[in-house]
Amino acid sequence: MSWLRLACTLLLGLSLGGPAFAATACPPAPTQASPEQSAAWGRQAQDRGLLYRISRDGRDSFVYATMHIGRPEWAYPGPKLQAALKRVDVLALELDLSDAATLQVLSRPPAHAPDLKLPPALRKRLDAQARLACLPAGALAGQHPLMELSTYTVLAARWDGLDPSFGQELLLSLWAREQGLPIIGLEDAASQQRALIPGDAKLALLSLQKGLDQLEQGRVRPLMKRLAQAWAQGDLATMQDYARWCDCIEDAQDRADFIRLNDERNPTLAAGIEAKHAQGKSVLAAVGALHLSGQASLLKQLRQRGFVVEQLHPGPR
Repeated sequence: MSWLRLACTLLLGLSLGGPAFAATACPPAPTQASPEQSAAWGRQAQDRGLLYRISRDGRDSFVYATMHIGRPEWAYPGPKLQAALKRVDVLALELDLSDAATLQVLSRPPAHAPDLKLPPALRKRLDAQARLACLPAGALAGQHPLMELSTYTVLAARWDGLDPSFGQELLLSLWAREQGLPIIGLEDAASQQRALIPGDAKLALLSLQKGLDQLEQGRVRPLMKRLAQAWAQGDLATMQDYARWCDCIEDAQDRADFIRLNDERNPTLAAGIEAKHAQGKSVLAAVGALHLSGQASLLKQLRQRGFVVEQLHPGPR
């Protein structure tokens, strides 16, 4: 559950920069590649993640399953993804962070959830995670505590060389802007906030405590590392089995949260892809890889809407 929450957090435009705490050992910064190294990575780029062609009405669109953290060498699209990018008219992301209205919603506390008053002990634990993440005091002031936690969680992956700076959505957005390719959002910001943050303060506090427990006990980094490896290898089976092996779904409430964060968002994502495709536009929809899992996966939703789905990468094993 925590990984789903943190993965979506990376689409909410949080500012993660700023000076580090002097008293805290910080994870190494990503390697700054030389022009020669960048050129070599570009020439040797491999297809990673999962790429599908979806066809209807005599026209092709594409679904690309992404990871919200990555390594520098993952910044370069492989041959099949490059070919798809050259064919499409629109890049569709879960949220379009270049949209002013979206950013305005995200800059305010969620309208559906009351202010979460944290007990001093819980606030102290959350602030400790800010120091461990090497964020300056007040860097995330005004954010909902659950969004704070998600940010600290994803930043912990930097110790394993996985950085949000190399998340696929961010890199695809940069590429699209350079090419003049329009970007659209498949969800609206308020709906995504409702999926990420419980409206019930008691449930929000419970989720915060569980997430902090997982982070403090060192259970999150191995989870993210395994997911990243599965994504890079195009291992959908491991990602689909996430709910079993993540050791993060402990009770009925956790299962309900998982469904709300993943399955229940898929019809909206599918409807957005279908609507743009029906307008005569070829779409590359880049969505978090876990949306391809579950009983109501995005690909199942698209098949139900009459799309023929063909996996392009990885090929048959």
